Amino acid sequence: MGEMGSHLARMLSGNGHDITVVDSDPKLLSEVASLADVLTVEGDSTTIAVLRKASVRKCDLFIAVNHEENDNIVAAILAKQLGAKKSIARIDNNEYLEPNNKEMFIDLGIDYLFYPEKVAAREVINLLGHTSTTEYVDFSSGKLSLAVFRLEAASPLVGQPLTGFDPNEAPLNYRTVAISRGGQTIIPRRGEIYAEGDVIYVIARQDAVHDVMELSGQSSIQIKNLMILGGSRIGIRVAMELQDELNIKLVDYNAEKAYRLAETLDKTLIINEDGRNTEAMLEEGIANMDAFVAVTGRSETNILAAMLAKRMGVKKVIAEVENLNYISLAESIGIDTIINKKLVTASNIFRFTMSTDVQAIKCLTGSDAEVMEFIVKPNAPATRVPICELGFPEDAIIGGIVRGDKVVIAEDNMQIAAYDRVVVFAQPASVGRIGYFFNKI
Repeated sequence: MGEMGSHLARMLSGNGHDITVVDSDPKLLSEVASLADVLTVEGDSTTIAVLRKASVRKCDLFIAVNHEENDNIVAAILAKQLGAKKSIARIDNNEYLEPNNKEMFIDLGIDYLFYPEKVAAREVINLLGHTSTTEYVDFSSGKLSLAVFRLEAASPLVGQPLTGFDPNEAPLNYRTVAISRGGQTIIPRRGEIYAEGDVIYVIARQDAVHDVMELSGQSSIQIKNLMILGGSRIGIRVAMELQDELNIKLVDYNAEKAYRLAETLDKTLIINEDGRNTEAMLEEGIANMDAFVAVTGRSETNILAAMLAKRMGVKKVIAEVENLNYISLAESIGIDTIINKKLVTASNIFRFTMSTDVQAIKCLTGSDAEVMEFIVKPNAPATRVPICELGFPEDAIIGGIVRGDKVVIAEDNMQIAAYDRVVVFAQPASVGRIGYFFNKI
């Protein structure tokens, strides 16, 4: 099961699901049981007897997130054959995701395969394309975007009230749907004022994304020189996809691995060095980099190296922090962007647990909130009254609406129509209640 399974169990147990956790390690099971409201079954999840003991035949969703890919595939196939309605498995092999091969797994009974490192690498590449943001997500085929960034002292928003609450205002091209301030996530209401250091979550129309970025007070950087620390799967995928357009240096302390990487990545300069060695990193030109990505297997190494890069004046610094306890520490010391495979994976899996037809969902790193995209069903409650009269949960907010080719930023006096695509920002407590508004009753 590992940390990813523990994180999912904790997250899903808070949303009213009945969860059973299967693992052969009793110590791990007792830890999970102490943190979340779950049933535990000790044993090997690739055996029929253990899966029967866990009542797999009654389960709506079976998630296999062991460290061992083969165990996940076997367990997911068995679970489906034993009666699980949906079965999904974590894999570590891109070959399985190729369209023809994917069909094969569906025939075997696995509904969905996910490869956390691939999704995390895609996230890094996206972020390098939007350099003033700490997080970036497209919805409705790119018609609406969620951008997340920290307000610097130079931002024109600092000291200004939030907009979107007054029917007489000009139509908005973006809306702030949440603010992270002092470790708390605030869903903004009328009268809220922006402050320096706020991390703001903004839903913007495609044509307004660039203008919104400029509001952060940071300028967007042109990235030409990139240094990657760690020849991990994420590091290799990022280098592979970007080596044709950027000058990339990839640093790894393992000499044998560095040699192998040099054979695979023909346009990337591979350096055999320890990323924690300040002098060595300076010698390799860290100070001349436009961006630095730390993706070794150790959160501590990534944080230390990212701090060094930041101190050396590197403008865009991204660190993989897998230890969830370290995320707020890393953000507080000024690392621009944190990526975390558990949260990336949770976003992928979470939509399978929603009763409503969720098109996309994203669990955010610097906040415990989620962003979701729904397609509104005919005659759903949301189609009957304006947004301000919906009785929408206090800790949730509608950010944007896509109606055919028309894209609008949500305002309180607007009316939602059937088949609209609606992007919603919500804190965990209300995630399970939001589907009601967009579903047919």
